[in-house]
Formats: sequence, C-alpha cells, structure tokens
Amino acid sequence: MRWSATVLAVVILGTAGAGYLYLQHLNGNIRKGELLSGDSKAKKPEPNAAGQTPMNILLIGSDSRNSDEDVKLGGARENRGTPPHADVQMLIHLSADRKSAAFVSVPRDTRVDIPRCRDPKTGQTYAPVNALINTSLGRGGPGCTVATWENLTKVYIDHWMMVDFAGVVDMADAIGGVDVCVKENVWDRPTPDQPGGSGLKLRAGTWNIQHEQALQWLRTRHAWGSDPLRARAQHMYLNSMFRKLKKENVFTDSGQLMDLAEAATKSLQVSRELGSVKKLYDLGMQLKSVPTDRITMTTMPWVPDPEAPKEHAVPDGANAEKMWQMLRDDVPFDKNGKADANAKKKTASAAPARTPSVPAGQLGVLVQNATGDSTTAPVPLRAKDVAGVLAQHGYARAAADTSATGLSESTTLVRYPSAALEGDAQAVAKALGLPASSVTRSTGVSGVTVVVGADWRTGTSYPKQSQPKAGDLPSNADAINGADKGQCMPVYKPYQW
Repeated sequence: MRWSATVLAVVILGTAGAGYLYLQHLNGNIRKGELLSGDSKAKKPEPNAAGQTPMNILLIGSDSRNSDEDVKLGGARENRGTPPHADVQMLIHLSADRKSAAFVSVPRDTRVDIPRCRDPKTGQTYAPVNALINTSLGRGGPGCTVATWENLTKVYIDHWMMVDFAGVVDMADAIGGVDVCVKENVWDRPTPDQPGGSGLKLRAGTWNIQHEQALQWLRTRHAWGSDPLRARAQHMYLNSMFRKLKKENVFTDSGQLMDLAEAATKSLQVSRELGSVKKLYDLGMQLKSVPTDRITMTTMPWVPDPEAPKEHAVPDGANAEKMWQMLRDDVPFDKNGKADANAKKKTASAAPARTPSVPAGQLGVLVQNATGDSTTAPVPLRAKDVAGVLAQHGYARAAADTSATGLSESTTLVRYPSAALEGDAQAVAKALGLPASSVTRSTGVSGVTVVVGADWRTGTSYPKQSQPKAGDLPSNADAINGADKGQCMPVYKPYQW
C-alpha cells in the first residue's frame, strides 16, 4: 500500500538534474537487492519488428515495522522484527513502444503457488507452498515475490521497487499532496464488529491529502468494504498524482526539487539492475512520456477462494489468464491508441527454428496433467490422452507422468532443460499444434515435457485460441483510465459519519 511513493520517485528522478557529487549522494541513498530469488518459468519476450521490448516493473508495498518511524506510522508494535508482508503488489507494464502503460494489482489475500525461494541475505531456503501471495516477501525477499508473480502470470519481470510506511509519508509531503474524493463522510475506525482501522477521517467531497493522511488513504480497507476496493482507492490516488505531475511544473523550485529527489531515493529499495539515479532517470523519462489517457489501472480478475470464501481470493481462471495474455502479448489495456501503431508492435518475432537432435521415435517425452486450478479439478487421464496424440505423430516414447499431481497451468506448455533439446521441444509443439510461444526452457524438467494446461481440457486437437484486442479487458478487471477525473470512492455504511 506504499507503492505510490515508488512511482512518484521514478517520475521525480526522470526530471531531476544535479551535480556529480549530489548524484553520488543520491545513489548512496538507494538500497538494492537481487532481482530473483526463487524458481521461475517466465521467458523474456522477443523484440518486436522495430526491435522494441516491453518493460515490466513489480511495485511492492511492505508492511515492515522494523524501524521506529514505521512502527509509529503502522502501529502493531508487537509485530516489530517479524517477517514483512507484501501487502500491496502491483505490476507496471510499459508497452514496447512506450505509448501506453497498464497497472495490475493483486489482492494481498490471494491464494497462489509460491515457488522454492532462497533468501539472498540469510541463505535460508524455503520449500514451495500454496499460500497467500503477501507472505512471499518473508520467504526470500522481493526476489521471491517476483518469482511468485512470474509463475502466476508467465510475464517476465525486469525490475522490482519496494517502499515502506515512512516512504509514503515522505513522498506525499514532497509532492505537496494529492487530490482524492469520497462520496460520503468517511471515518475508518474500530467498530464493535471489526477492530483496527487506518484512522482516515474526511467529509464528503474532494480533498488534497498529504502527511500521514496520505498513508491513511492508501491503507484504508474496512471503510471501502474490501481489499480489492482498497486497490481501487489506490488506483484513484495514483491516477490523480500522475495528472498533477503532468499539469503542474512541480520541479521549477530548486529547493522543492532537492526535497523530492532526497525523499525519493531514501524511500526506495530496488532490484540491483535499477540501482542508480541514471537508470531511474531513464525509466522516469519513459513513464513521463505516456499520456494519461493511455494509462489503465486494473485489479486481477478474482473469485472467492473455495477454501475460505469470506476471507481469501483466487485468480478467476480464464478471465485472469486473458489479462496475463494481454500483458505477455503487449496488447494495450486501453482503446485510445492508433490502430496501425497497435498492429505494428504485435509482430514479435518467434525464436528461430532448431533442428531436432533425434528422430521423433527415439525422443522420450513426458506428459503432465495440469488442467486443474484452485477452483476446478483436473481432467482425469488427460496426460495419457495427449501422450496418445503424440504417439500418433510418431513419438512412440511419449508417456504420461503418473507421479506428477496437483499441477496447475493456465496454458499448455512444452518445456525443455537445455539448448540441445530446443529443436526437439519445438517439433513436439508443432506436432500438437501448439504456438511457438508455448516452448520454454526450464531447469525444472530433465527432458522434453508437455504440460497440459487448463486451455486444453478436452479433445485431441489443441483448440484455436482467440487473440485479445486492445481495451478488451475482462468485465471484472475494475479498470480505471488515468484521464478519468470523475472517480469518487463510496463509503461502506458502518464507516460513514
């Protein structure tokens, strides 16, 4: 819930100019960490016809209470020193042509598969687990959260950024506040039915919030009614901040500019590859160039968790996969771009075809059943059926993996462990009618392995997949366009006053 400060830091550093010594001072402020500390199956996208690739940045809001200031702002002193949670997680997707941006939040209480992770600071290794996504931060740091996202979405993540309670307040003060709107008087306070609360208290209308009040807005959950609605309030805040930065020249005052840069770099923790003012500057200039009407804020489509329907969420199957596919294929979340520009950046080049190392009849192929998900049971004997299809194409040594249970993949994949088997994996995918994008290298397999996903639950022919179009988001993505100034949060009845 503190990611807004991180985004603001990027914009600030994208416009800041300073002398060498001051830049070195700012560089010294930035804390850095490993990009990835867990097992991941995501594949870096190929450049499009113009040689461009999209950029994906994971923003993490930590609830860490490991400093006096964080305890003061976040309360819960009894939690000081405990592993932090990634209570806000949001992916920023910058399109390959840098003309649009998509933001996707995942509710903190979403149950997902967290892969094997190793904490780069302590060396401790954590086994794979099915748990709430916000616990990933305490199982290997931000790099474990990145690995969790990559396995959930199959979207390659280039960088991460993280900020805590104190960072939000510092950045809100530095920018001079952000305008927000509530439809009714709101007071997020303890009630007989629900303890806790952020303390946010506002009358109905539009208000400029800063200082601790900005943190209260971003942390408020009960007064809006749910965790996903908290994400909507955060999206409104961020859109308002972007509009303010584009409308007002907040960088002409040198004193304010230095305050902004100082607060930004002190608030940030970033992946090592992004750990300099120069790199943040370059990223900031790219973010700054995106028009507000090409910015779309969304939340992952979700459904109640069957194991805890009143408390937790799980991804909404096909709807969530549609959103992930739009990110992987670099399809804009908005409809405000020019059609020819959108078409041009779709022409990503596939990996070059490789020659198989052995004839089909000599290749051992393992087929796994991953047709189930958190809400749907796997199709019985599905791996055996697809192995039979391969046998008809000459792969006599194809066999179902009866030892693999509890697997879940939204799309069907062909995995291979080394470059020597890439051509074989491509040939297997072609025999099954799978797209070239389904072929991926993975250290988690020992040979060519077909993972039958939820997109192929029936039949012997891989079903033709429809390609998403610009702006064609699932109805439950709760999308808000960055240029929409009319957004105003409704208040849950028990917290009106």
